[in-house]
Amino acid sequence: MRVAVIGAGPAGLLFSLLAKRRYPSWRIEVAEQNPEGATYGFGVVFSEGALAFLERDEPQLSNILQAAMERWPIQRIVHRDERVDIDGNGFSAIGRLALQEILRNLCRDAGVKIEYGRAVTALGELAAADVVIGADGSNSLVRAALQAAFEPKIELLSNRFAWYGTTQPFDCLTLTFRSNEDGAYVAHHYRHAPDMSTFVVECDEATWKKAALGRMNDAQSRAYCERVFARDLDGHPLVSNKSLWRQFPLLSNRRWSSGKFVLIGDALRTVHFSIGSGTRLAFEDAIALDRAFGEAGEDVPRALAAFERERRPIVEKLLAAANASSYWYERFPEKMREAPWRLAYDYMTRSGRMTDDRLREQAPKFMRRVEAEREGRS
Repeated sequence: MRVAVIGAGPAGLLFSLLAKRRYPSWRIEVAEQNPEGATYGFGVVFSEGALAFLERDEPQLSNILQAAMERWPIQRIVHRDERVDIDGNGFSAIGRLALQEILRNLCRDAGVKIEYGRAVTALGELAAADVVIGADGSNSLVRAALQAAFEPKIELLSNRFAWYGTTQPFDCLTLTFRSNEDGAYVAHHYRHAPDMSTFVVECDEATWKKAALGRMNDAQSRAYCERVFARDLDGHPLVSNKSLWRQFPLLSNRRWSSGKFVLIGDALRTVHFSIGSGTRLAFEDAIALDRAFGEAGEDVPRALAAFERERRPIVEKLLAAANASSYWYERFPEKMREAPWRLAYDYMTRSGRMTDDRLREQAPKFMRRVEAEREGRS
């Protein structure tokens, strides 16, 4: 069987690796429009729970990633220069480029053909393939070409964000809230290598317009954000990698496959970066699709139907939590009126799934502080 995969991101490469290992005789070819070694953004972050599935389902890959990751046991909220630590929230992170290199090397060792610098411009180019995997991101060619079949829905959030890096090595995954004469800002930052951190700057639409960030060039924009977060960067510069100001697209599709075409990863649906589950869902898509082919063999319609049937309920549950989180950020300037502990508590309960009982179990130190503040015993 001949399998064409469009996109050499985490979803496309992991599926290719797993399918090739399962069916060594299959011809699996990956087409990636970007050159080898190119990646956009800086790091990806996983919660402890998000890594547990990989340890269970793909222990070899899990062991390789664990050895290359930065990790920490807490999450931190910084508001009005006060640090609020939330225990029980362990996370790990790795650079996007390092992750891509690991997956690329494993794929090549398994016999997967990866062609970099190849931009597929029409689905007719893949006519010889028995199945086509659209792992080509939120701007997917596969989805756009078959829009009537997939029926995508896209909602643009009003906030703007820019994805930077910095050489400042932060202690842990942190949300830092700052304000100036133009408005309110929040930075999502964490180290993904010993000497490098991800630093995502976000602001509401009113702030973005008043600060005229949309009219600045890259150097001006970075300099502006360095001033806003000067206390946090401690003299370290921000680093750009196509760090454009964007609005986050909440994407979903009514159908996941059409004929021999199927979507996975960000081509299928996007999850807001505030819950750190984009790469996790991409990996889980790849594992679920490989399992579907493991059951159906070369029966493509049966495999694609099984993939959607088994995977959709799980994805929709996570999407609901991710969307609730994204809407919380749409209102974050209002939240900044609160005391630091109260803002941190509101943040932790933003998805509607985290109760006080769950927080007492997962973050007992943090909840002791919350309860003391409520009782006026701080």
